[in-house]
Amino acid sequence: MRALKHSVILLMLLAGSTIVANAQDSSTDLAKKLSNPIASLISVPFQLNYDSGYGPVDGHKAVLNIQPVIPFDLNDDWNVISRTIVPVTWQDDIAQDSGTQFGLGDTLQSFFFSPKQPSPGGLIWGVGPAILIPTATEPLLGGEKLGLGPTGVVLKQDGPWTYGTLANHIWSVAGDGSRADISSTFLQPFISYTTQDAWTFALNTESTYDWESNQWSVPINVSVSKLVTFDKQPVSFQLGARYWAESPEGGPQGWGVRAAMTFLFPK
Repeated sequence: MRALKHSVILLMLLAGSTIVANAQDSSTDLAKKLSNPIASLISVPFQLNYDSGYGPVDGHKAVLNIQPVIPFDLNDDWNVISRTIVPVTWQDDIAQDSGTQFGLGDTLQSFFFSPKQPSPGGLIWGVGPAILIPTATEPLLGGEKLGLGPTGVVLKQDGPWTYGTLANHIWSVAGDGSRADISSTFLQPFISYTTQDAWTFALNTESTYDWESNQWSVPINVSVSKLVTFDKQPVSFQLGARYWAESPEGGPQGWGVRAAMTFLFPK
C-alpha cells in the first residue's frame, strides 16, 4: 500500500511538472462535472487515504476506495446515478495489538434519482436508496451487517464555484447477531473552485455520527486536483490532506493524506 501511495503521488508530481494542458472549455467543463457527485458522466476514481493514531499503539490504516459512478437515462426528464464505493484496506494494530489485516471492506452502493435539468433556481439534486453490503473479507474490516437507508445530495454550480451537501443514513437490517448494530448518519458538505485551466481546489468534511455509540468522526479535507488528457483519455489527479477534528475513542488522530486518480468517460 505504501508503494501504491508513493506511485500515485509521483504520477501527480510528474503530471504537474511535465504536462501543460490547454485552457479549453471542454477540460474546464469536465473538471466542474467531476465536482458534481451526480453529474451525467461516467467516472472511475481510485482514492487512497492514509491515517494513523489508532488506539494506544498508534495504529495505521490505508484504504483504497474504488468508486465508479455510472449514470443511466431513466426517461427524457430523469437520470439514475449509480455510485459505488468498494474499499480495499490495509491496517495494522488499529485496536491495540490486533495485528495486520488486508482485504475488502464493506461496499456502499447508492442510487440517486435526479432531474436532468437543474431547478429554476439552479439547484441540482438527487435522492434514492443507499445499501451497505457486507463484503468484508475479515471481521476487523467490516461490520458483517446488511444496511439500508436513504441518501440525497443537493448542490449548485455558480460560475467556477460548486457547493452543496451529500448525506445518507444507514440502519443495519440483517447480519451477524453477535456484531454491533449499525445506525449512522453521514454528512458531506463541500465547496470547490475550478479554474479556466482545469485546476480544482476543494474543501469538505466527511462527518459520520454513530447513533449506537453517540460519537462523531469529523475529518476536514483540503485538496487540489488537475484534469489532464492522455491520448484523448481525460484523467484527474488529486492530492490532499485532512485533519481529524473529531474521532471516536481509539480512532485516527492528527493529520492524514489523500491521493486520487480518476478516469473520466464523457458521452
